[in-house]
Amino acid sequence: MTKSQALIDFWRHEEQAIFEGWDFSYLDGRMLEELPPWSYEQLATGLMADAVNMLDMGTGGGERLLLMRAAWPETVVATEGYPPNVKLARKTLTPFGVEVFDVPGEVRADLPFENGRFDLIINRQTGYGFFEVARVLKENGRFLTQQIETAWAYDLKRAFGIQLPPKEPSLMRALRYLIQTDLWVEHAQSWTGSLSFTDVGAIVYYLKAIPWLVEGFSVETHLPYLLKLQEKVDRGEELKYCAAKYLIQAKKPAFSNQ
Repeated sequence: MTKSQALIDFWRHEEQAIFEGWDFSYLDGRMLEELPPWSYEQLATGLMADAVNMLDMGTGGGERLLLMRAAWPETVVATEGYPPNVKLARKTLTPFGVEVFDVPGEVRADLPFENGRFDLIINRQTGYGFFEVARVLKENGRFLTQQIETAWAYDLKRAFGIQLPPKEPSLMRALRYLIQTDLWVEHAQSWTGSLSFTDVGAIVYYLKAIPWLVEGFSVETHLPYLLKLQEKVDRGEELKYCAAKYLIQAKKPAFSNQ
């Protein structure tokens, strides 16, 4: 077996590796992501201290919410829109009294909650509707979200032949929508860092886990691009790409009309 064939077989193996929830521990030591200057978990747990009812939007498999259990308020519910994750989240969170609602297409979906239900809504990198968030948030309630910026992995996409026109930064777009609601922005921050991989197989796993980054990706269909990336590794070059996120914390004032 040639070295190239052995690599291709390894990439095919990585393509079939199981990915559940939002857990990238399979790539520990092989995918290295710089951290933003804030800690989403610390900010979220700090806000939980003043909450009684909390919603975790897009909980994934529930694993990250469970890590914050010591700070949970009295009542915690969650939403998730990806069917395999709904099942996993219910298995993970139901034993701890958390009801998980299946809300597909959360950006456009109506949330299955009454007006003013929650003191706190947290959202880590899942879609949301601005007016729905404002509607189900109580007066003086807070909304915390961390999201992926437009620039995330744009150079990795280019390595797979995807040429995208420049887009408005996601933070600017989000703020433009937020000002149309009754929410007050207390803090907004963007950050740019790096996302690195130690080997091409790690990129294969990553792209299969996040299918919207390079649509239709597979080892078979994108093999020429993978071989070019392997040439970079063989030359001693880094597989290093752009990481970019933003954070918003907003409050619903007492005189809100939502």
